[in-house]
Amino acid sequence: MKKTLLMAGSILLALPTVALADVANNGVSYPVPADKFDMNNWKITIPSDINKDGRVDEIEGVAMLSYSHSDFFHLDKDGNLVFEVQNKAITTKNSKNARSELRQMPRGANFSIDTGDLKNHFAISSNPKAADYAAVGGTLEATLKVNHVSEHAKHAERPPAHSVVVGQIHAKKYNDQIKAKTGFGHGNEPLKIFFKKFPGHKYGSVFWNYERNLAKNDPNRQDIALPVWGNTWENPAEPGKAGIALGEEFSYKVDVKGNIMHLTFTTARHKTVTYDIDLSKGYDDKDSATGYANDAFYFKAGAYGQCSASDSHPVWGTGCEGTGDFATDKKNGDYNSVTFSALKLNGK
Repeated sequence: MKKTLLMAGSILLALPTVALADVANNGVSYPVPADKFDMNNWKITIPSDINKDGRVDEIEGVAMLSYSHSDFFHLDKDGNLVFEVQNKAITTKNSKNARSELRQMPRGANFSIDTGDLKNHFAISSNPKAADYAAVGGTLEATLKVNHVSEHAKHAERPPAHSVVVGQIHAKKYNDQIKAKTGFGHGNEPLKIFFKKFPGHKYGSVFWNYERNLAKNDPNRQDIALPVWGNTWENPAEPGKAGIALGEEFSYKVDVKGNIMHLTFTTARHKTVTYDIDLSKGYDDKDSATGYANDAFYFKAGAYGQCSASDSHPVWGTGCEGTGDFATDKKNGDYNSVTFSALKLNGK
Protein backbone atom coordinates (compact mmCIF):
# COMPACT_ATOMS: atom_id res chain seq x y z
CA MET A 1 0.00 0.00 0.00
CA LYS A 2 1.47 3.35 -1.01
CA LYS A 3 1.90 6.33 1.27
CA THR A 4 1.00 9.88 0.37
CA LEU A 5 1.11 13.27 2.03
CA LEU A 6 -2.11 15.05 2.88
CA MET A 7 -2.05 18.83 3.09
CA ALA A 8 -4.91 19.88 5.38
CA GLY A 9 -4.48 23.49 6.38
CA SER A 10 -1.00 23.69 7.87
CA ILE A 11 -0.92 20.02 8.93
CA LEU A 12 1.09 17.50 6.91
CA LEU A 13 0.19 13.85 7.43
CA ALA A 14 1.45 10.57 6.03
CA LEU A 15 -1.57 8.53 5.01
CA PRO A 16 -2.17 5.32 3.09
CA THR A 17 -3.33 5.69 -0.49
CA VAL A 18 -5.75 2.94 -1.48
CA ALA A 19 -5.60 2.27 -5.20
CA LEU A 20 -8.74 0.85 -6.77
CA ALA A 21 -7.02 -2.39 -7.73
CA ASP A 22 -5.71 -2.98 -4.19
CA VAL A 23 -9.21 -4.18 -3.35
CA ALA A 24 -10.46 -5.21 -6.78
CA ASN A 25 -7.58 -6.82 -8.65
CA ASN A 26 -5.80 -9.21 -6.27
CA GLY A 27 -3.40 -6.57 -5.06
CA VAL A 28 -2.05 -5.58 -8.48
CA SER A 29 -2.33 -1.81 -8.44
CA TYR A 30 -3.59 0.29 -11.29
CA PRO A 31 -1.57 3.48 -11.83
CA VAL A 32 -2.50 6.52 -9.78
CA PRO A 33 -4.04 9.52 -11.61
CA ALA A 34 -0.66 11.28 -11.94
CA ASP A 35 0.65 8.36 -14.00
CA LYS A 36 -1.86 9.21 -16.74
CA PHE A 37 -2.67 12.90 -16.16
CA ASP A 38 -0.34 15.81 -15.39
CA MET A 39 -1.02 16.68 -11.73
CA ASN A 40 1.89 19.07 -11.16
CA ASN A 41 -0.31 22.19 -11.01
CA TRP A 42 -3.45 20.81 -9.41
CA LYS A 43 -4.81 20.40 -5.88
CA ILE A 44 -7.58 17.85 -5.20
CA THR A 45 -10.37 18.51 -2.69
CA ILE A 46 -12.17 15.36 -1.57
CA PRO A 47 -15.32 15.09 0.62
CA SER A 48 -13.61 13.72 3.73
CA ASP A 49 -11.88 14.77 6.95
CA ILE A 50 -9.36 11.98 7.50
CA ASN A 51 -7.35 13.79 10.18
CA LYS A 52 -10.48 14.98 12.05
CA ASP A 53 -9.52 18.65 12.10
CA GLY A 54 -12.97 19.84 11.06
CA ARG A 55 -11.82 20.86 7.59
CA VAL A 56 -12.22 19.24 4.21
CA ASP A 57 -9.16 17.29 3.02
CA GLU A 58 -6.97 18.77 0.29
CA ILE A 59 -3.94 17.14 -1.34
CA GLU A 60 -1.37 19.05 -3.38
CA GLY A 61 2.28 19.46 -4.29
CA VAL A 62 4.45 16.34 -4.61
CA ALA A 63 1.76 14.34 -2.80
CA MET A 64 -0.39 14.60 -5.95
CA LEU A 65 2.13 12.45 -7.83
CA SER A 66 1.27 9.38 -5.76
CA TYR A 67 -2.28 10.11 -4.60
CA SER A 68 -5.41 8.10 -5.34
CA HIS A 69 -8.63 7.48 -3.42
CA SER A 70 -10.71 4.39 -4.13
CA ASP A 71 -14.02 6.25 -3.64
CA PHE A 72 -13.44 9.82 -4.76
CA PHE A 73 -10.44 10.14 -7.10
CA HIS A 74 -8.91 7.28 -9.05
CA LEU A 75 -8.32 5.70 -12.46
CA ASP A 76 -10.75 3.14 -13.83
CA LYS A 77 -9.66 -0.06 -15.59
CA ASP A 78 -9.30 1.87 -18.87
CA GLY A 79 -7.04 4.53 -17.37
CA ASN A 80 -9.71 7.23 -17.24
CA LEU A 81 -9.92 9.65 -14.31
CA VAL A 82 -12.95 9.16 -12.05
CA PHE A 83 -14.38 11.76 -9.66
CA GLU A 84 -17.24 10.77 -7.35
CA VAL A 85 -18.96 12.62 -4.52
CA GLN A 86 -22.04 12.05 -2.38
CA ASN A 87 -24.61 14.77 -1.61
CA LYS A 88 -23.98 15.00 2.12
CA ALA A 89 -20.36 15.40 3.21
CA ILE A 90 -17.93 17.88 4.69
CA THR A 91 -17.54 20.88 2.41
CA THR A 92 -15.20 23.79 1.88
CA LYS A 93 -15.68 26.84 4.10
CA ASN A 94 -17.79 28.93 1.72
CA SER A 95 -19.95 26.19 0.16
CA LYS A 96 -22.82 23.89 1.12
CA ASN A 97 -21.99 21.59 -1.79
CA ALA A 98 -19.63 18.63 -1.52
CA ARG A 99 -17.04 18.05 -4.21
CA SER A 100 -14.30 15.85 -5.58
CA GLU A 101 -12.64 18.52 -7.65
CA LEU A 102 -9.25 19.73 -8.86
CA ARG A 103 -8.16 23.32 -8.30
CA GLN A 104 -5.42 24.89 -10.40
CA MET A 105 -2.25 25.69 -8.42
CA PRO A 106 0.28 27.50 -10.66
CA ARG A 107 2.79 27.40 -7.78
CA GLY A 108 3.04 23.61 -8.02
CA ALA A 109 5.16 22.39 -5.12
CA ASN A 110 6.68 25.83 -4.43
CA PHE A 111 5.06 26.54 -1.07
CA SER A 112 7.01 29.77 -0.67
CA ILE A 113 4.18 31.18 -2.81
CA ASP A 114 1.05 31.52 -0.68
CA THR A 115 -2.20 30.01 -1.94
CA GLY A 116 -3.73 33.49 -2.22
CA ASP A 117 -0.77 35.15 -3.93
CA LEU A 118 -1.15 36.62 -7.40
CA LYS A 119 1.61 34.24 -8.55
CA ASN A 120 -0.80 31.39 -7.84
CA HIS A 121 -3.47 32.81 -10.17
CA PHE A 122 -3.90 34.06 -13.72
CA ALA A 123 -5.34 37.35 -14.93
CA ILE A 124 -6.79 38.85 -18.08
CA SER A 125 -4.76 41.41 -20.03
CA SER A 126 -6.73 44.47 -18.85
CA ASN A 127 -5.82 43.78 -15.22
CA PRO A 128 -3.57 46.69 -14.14
CA LYS A 129 -1.35 44.24 -12.22
CA ALA A 130 -1.29 41.56 -14.93
CA ALA A 131 2.52 41.37 -14.87
CA ASP A 132 2.41 40.27 -11.20
CA TYR A 133 0.37 37.14 -11.93
CA ALA A 134 1.54 33.63 -12.81
CA ALA A 135 0.14 34.12 -16.32
CA VAL A 136 -2.14 36.22 -18.47
CA GLY A 137 -4.84 33.85 -19.66
CA GLY A 138 -4.66 30.08 -19.95
CA THR A 139 -6.47 27.01 -21.23
CA LEU A 140 -8.45 24.13 -19.77
CA GLU A 141 -9.38 21.23 -22.08
CA ALA A 142 -11.39 18.16 -21.12
CA THR A 143 -13.15 15.16 -22.62
CA LEU A 144 -15.55 13.49 -20.22
CA LYS A 145 -18.78 11.70 -19.57
CA VAL A 146 -21.17 12.03 -16.66
CA ASN A 147 -22.03 8.60 -15.29
CA HIS A 148 -24.54 9.59 -12.63
CA VAL A 149 -26.23 12.61 -11.07
CA SER A 150 -28.07 12.75 -7.76
CA GLU A 151 -31.58 11.34 -7.99
CA HIS A 152 -33.57 12.49 -4.94
CA ALA A 153 -34.22 16.17 -4.18
CA LYS A 154 -36.73 17.67 -1.75
CA HIS A 155 -36.83 20.82 -3.89
CA ALA A 156 -36.45 19.48 -7.40
CA GLU A 157 -37.92 22.73 -8.75
CA ARG A 158 -34.85 24.68 -7.63
CA PRO A 159 -32.42 25.06 -10.54
CA PRO A 160 -29.32 23.23 -9.19
CA ALA A 161 -31.19 20.00 -8.35
CA HIS A 162 -29.99 16.86 -10.18
CA SER A 163 -26.88 18.57 -11.54
CA VAL A 164 -23.10 18.52 -11.30
CA VAL A 165 -20.49 21.11 -12.31
CA VAL A 166 -17.63 19.60 -14.35
CA GLY A 167 -15.47 22.66 -15.05
CA GLN A 168 -15.05 26.21 -13.73
CA ILE A 169 -13.18 29.45 -13.74
CA HIS A 170 -13.27 30.81 -10.21
CA ALA A 171 -12.25 34.31 -9.12
CA LYS A 172 -10.28 34.67 -5.91
CA LYS A 173 -11.91 36.49 -3.02
CA TYR A 174 -9.77 39.16 -1.36
CA ASN A 175 -11.65 40.41 1.69
CA ASP A 176 -9.29 43.32 2.27
CA GLN A 177 -9.20 44.57 -1.32
CA ILE A 178 -12.81 44.76 -2.46
CA LYS A 179 -13.49 47.84 -4.56
CA ALA A 180 -17.22 48.37 -4.93
CA LYS A 181 -16.98 50.18 -8.25
CA THR A 182 -14.86 47.55 -9.97
CA GLY A 183 -16.26 44.34 -8.51
CA PHE A 184 -12.76 43.13 -7.64
CA GLY A 185 -12.57 40.44 -5.02
CA HIS A 186 -16.10 39.05 -4.65
CA GLY A 187 -15.05 35.44 -5.29
CA ASN A 188 -17.60 34.92 -8.07
CA GLU A 189 -17.49 32.57 -11.06
CA PRO A 190 -17.46 33.75 -14.68
CA LEU A 191 -17.77 30.12 -15.78
CA LYS A 192 -19.46 27.00 -14.41
CA ILE A 193 -20.09 24.11 -16.81
CA PHE A 194 -23.11 22.05 -15.79
CA PHE A 195 -24.61 18.68 -16.63
CA LYS A 196 -28.18 18.23 -15.39
CA LYS A 197 -30.61 15.32 -15.79
CA PHE A 198 -33.96 14.77 -14.08
CA PRO A 199 -34.85 11.26 -12.84
CA GLY A 200 -36.91 9.45 -15.44
CA HIS A 201 -35.46 11.43 -18.35
CA LYS A 202 -33.39 9.59 -20.94
CA TYR A 203 -31.29 12.67 -21.72
CA GLY A 204 -29.76 15.44 -19.68
CA SER A 205 -28.52 18.89 -20.64
CA VAL A 206 -25.14 20.59 -20.86
CA PHE A 207 -25.06 24.36 -20.27
CA TRP A 208 -22.84 26.93 -18.62
CA ASN A 209 -23.43 29.75 -16.16
CA TYR A 210 -21.94 33.22 -15.88
CA GLU A 211 -22.26 34.85 -12.45
CA ARG A 212 -22.51 38.62 -12.38
CA ASN A 213 -19.49 39.97 -10.52
CA LEU A 214 -21.32 41.74 -7.72
CA ALA A 215 -21.30 41.71 -3.92
CA LYS A 216 -23.04 38.84 -2.14
CA ASN A 217 -25.87 41.04 -0.86
CA ASP A 218 -26.57 42.59 -4.26
CA PRO A 219 -29.89 41.21 -5.58
CA ASN A 220 -28.49 41.30 -9.13
CA ARG A 221 -25.72 38.86 -8.22
CA GLN A 222 -27.24 35.96 -10.11
CA ASP A 223 -26.15 33.17 -12.42
CA ILE A 224 -27.05 33.58 -16.09
CA ALA A 225 -27.49 30.17 -17.73
CA LEU A 226 -26.51 29.76 -21.40
CA PRO A 227 -27.36 26.67 -23.46
CA VAL A 228 -25.02 24.17 -25.07
CA TRP A 229 -27.04 20.98 -25.73
CA GLY A 230 -30.54 20.56 -24.35
CA ASN A 231 -32.04 22.98 -21.81
CA THR A 232 -30.65 25.37 -19.25
CA TRP A 233 -31.14 24.86 -15.52
CA GLU A 234 -34.53 26.53 -15.15
CA ASN A 235 -36.27 24.31 -17.72
CA PRO A 236 -37.51 20.95 -16.33
CA ALA A 237 -38.67 19.62 -19.71
CA GLU A 238 -37.17 16.47 -21.22
CA PRO A 239 -34.56 17.69 -23.74
CA GLY A 240 -34.83 14.52 -25.82
CA LYS A 241 -32.15 13.82 -28.40
CA ALA A 242 -31.14 17.49 -28.35
CA GLY A 243 -29.52 16.73 -24.99
CA ILE A 244 -26.73 14.48 -23.76
CA ALA A 245 -27.26 11.08 -22.15
CA LEU A 246 -25.49 9.70 -19.11
CA GLY A 247 -22.33 7.99 -20.35
CA GLU A 248 -22.25 10.05 -23.57
CA GLU A 249 -18.88 11.67 -24.12
CA PHE A 250 -18.43 15.39 -24.77
CA SER A 251 -15.56 17.87 -24.67
CA TYR A 252 -15.03 21.45 -23.62
CA LYS A 253 -12.16 23.86 -24.21
CA VAL A 254 -11.80 27.06 -22.22
CA ASP A 255 -9.25 29.43 -23.77
CA VAL A 256 -8.74 32.75 -21.99
CA LYS A 257 -6.74 34.96 -24.32
CA GLY A 258 -6.29 38.67 -23.74
CA ASN A 259 -9.60 39.72 -22.21
CA ILE A 260 -11.72 37.15 -24.02
CA MET A 261 -12.98 33.83 -22.64
CA HIS A 262 -13.36 31.55 -25.67
CA LEU A 263 -15.55 28.49 -25.05
CA THR A 264 -15.82 25.51 -27.41
CA PHE A 265 -18.09 22.51 -26.78
CA THR A 266 -17.97 19.41 -28.99
CA THR A 267 -19.64 15.99 -29.07
CA ALA A 268 -20.27 13.34 -31.70
CA ARG A 269 -24.05 13.79 -32.16
CA HIS A 270 -24.33 17.57 -32.12
CA LYS A 271 -22.91 20.62 -33.80
CA THR A 272 -20.05 22.42 -32.11
CA VAL A 273 -21.14 25.28 -29.84
CA THR A 274 -18.92 28.30 -29.20
CA TYR A 275 -19.06 31.44 -27.08
CA ASP A 276 -16.73 34.45 -26.85
CA ILE A 277 -17.14 36.53 -23.70
CA ASP A 278 -15.23 39.73 -22.89
CA LEU A 279 -14.41 39.38 -19.19
CA SER A 280 -13.26 43.01 -18.95
CA LYS A 281 -16.82 44.26 -19.43
CA GLY A 282 -20.10 43.57 -17.69
CA TYR A 283 -22.15 40.78 -19.22
CA ASP A 284 -25.26 42.99 -19.20
CA ASP A 285 -26.44 46.28 -17.73
CA LYS A 286 -27.00 44.68 -14.32
CA ASP A 287 -23.42 43.44 -14.04
CA SER A 288 -20.35 45.32 -12.82
CA ALA A 289 -19.31 47.74 -15.58
CA THR A 290 -15.78 46.32 -15.57
CA GLY A 291 -16.82 42.69 -15.32
CA TYR A 292 -13.91 40.62 -14.00
CA ALA A 293 -11.19 43.00 -15.23
CA ASN A 294 -9.43 43.24 -11.88
CA ASP A 295 -9.90 39.70 -10.57
CA ALA A 296 -7.49 36.83 -9.97
CA PHE A 297 -8.52 33.49 -11.52
CA TYR A 298 -7.96 29.74 -11.31
CA PHE A 299 -9.41 26.78 -13.21
CA LYS A 300 -11.31 23.88 -11.63
CA ALA A 301 -12.39 20.48 -12.98
CA GLY A 302 -14.03 17.36 -11.56
CA ALA A 303 -17.36 16.63 -9.88
CA TYR A 304 -18.75 19.57 -7.90
CA GLY A 305 -22.12 18.34 -6.67
CA GLN A 306 -24.94 20.87 -6.93
CA CYS A 307 -27.59 18.73 -5.20
CA SER A 308 -26.96 20.07 -1.69
CA ALA A 309 -28.33 18.27 1.34
CA SER A 310 -29.14 21.71 2.78
CA ASP A 311 -32.51 23.26 1.97
CA SER A 312 -32.15 26.67 3.65
CA HIS A 313 -31.17 28.75 0.58
CA PRO A 314 -34.09 29.67 -1.73
CA VAL A 315 -32.04 28.86 -4.86
CA TRP A 316 -29.15 26.58 -3.90
CA GLY A 317 -30.86 24.69 -1.08
CA THR A 318 -32.19 21.69 -2.99
CA GLY A 319 -32.57 19.46 0.10
CA CYS A 320 -31.12 16.38 -1.56
CA GLU A 321 -31.05 13.10 0.29
CA GLY A 322 -27.94 11.64 1.83
CA THR A 323 -26.67 9.85 4.92
CA GLY A 324 -23.07 11.05 4.71
CA ASP A 325 -21.80 7.51 4.23
CA PHE A 326 -20.43 7.22 0.70
CA ALA A 327 -21.20 3.52 0.16
CA THR A 328 -24.78 3.91 1.38
CA ASP A 329 -25.42 7.08 -0.61
CA LYS A 330 -23.97 5.57 -3.77
CA LYS A 331 -26.22 2.54 -3.38
CA ASN A 332 -29.23 4.88 -2.96
CA GLY A 333 -28.37 7.04 -5.97
CA ASP A 334 -27.52 10.10 -3.88
CA TYR A 335 -24.18 10.90 -5.52
CA ASN A 336 -22.46 12.25 -8.65
CA SER A 337 -19.94 10.45 -10.85
CA VAL A 338 -17.86 11.94 -13.69
CA THR A 339 -15.13 10.27 -15.77
CA PHE A 340 -12.48 12.24 -17.72
CA SER A 341 -10.67 10.52 -20.58
CA ALA A 342 -8.65 13.71 -21.24
CA LEU A 343 -7.78 16.69 -19.06
CA LYS A 344 -5.18 19.29 -19.99
CA LEU A 345 -4.22 22.47 -18.17
CA ASN A 346 -2.38 24.95 -20.38
CA GLY A 347 -1.73 22.22 -22.94
CA LYS A 348 -0.25 19.68 -20.46
